[in-house]
Amino acid sequence: MKTFVLNGWSASEQAWDLCAFPRDRVFSYVEQLEGLPEKAVEAEDEVVLVGWSMGGSAALRLAVSYPEKIKGLVLVAATARMMKDDGWAGMSERRLAALEVGLKMTHGEGFFGIPDGKPNPYMLDEERNLARGLGYLRETDLRAALEELKLSGRLKCPIAIFQSERDGIVRAENAAYLKAIFPQASVTMVPGSEHALPIIIPEAIDAAVSAVLKENIKSAV
Repeated sequence: MKTFVLNGWSASEQAWDLCAFPRDRVFSYVEQLEGLPEKAVEAEDEVVLVGWSMGGSAALRLAVSYPEKIKGLVLVAATARMMKDDGWAGMSERRLAALEVGLKMTHGEGFFGIPDGKPNPYMLDEERNLARGLGYLRETDLRAALEELKLSGRLKCPIAIFQSERDGIVRAENAAYLKAIFPQASVTMVPGSEHALPIIIPEAIDAAVSAVLKENIKSAV
């Protein structure tokens, strides 16, 4: 069984350095835009997905497309719909524009800087890729597909949801929505407004992935 990580928009693989759980591959946001996680899942019989932010959206998309292959989901600040909509507590266009400005201000170094002694992990952040990522954040809406998945009952795996209580990028209401879609899920609300949860609560994410893997081993016996 493989464990795949779906990274956030413009986040480097080093964002997961504080997490100790075993992972077979970390997919960048550009790889997600190019459909590489889909190809990787198609090549496996069983996978566990850990998705953060934009990568959480990708994990949800994979769960919709390959429910029988997905044996565990760890959703970290994940959302079915990033942007504010009628009756939906999403991010405003103004906040999205601020994110874009922030990326341009740190262009070439990313939000987390360049690790000492390591190659620049943000080489993918050229204008075209950042624009594609912004387009994905603005346009993606998985709500209808997730409602259909819930009705089908095809996704039966263990699920853990992590969400900051005052996250201004992925709103706290997302956790309640995902819990309604996945009644079997555990939900951990993290105090504060931090979005970079792999850096803030790595031990909790490690424990969630470990629990998912143990549950699968127990089910296989």
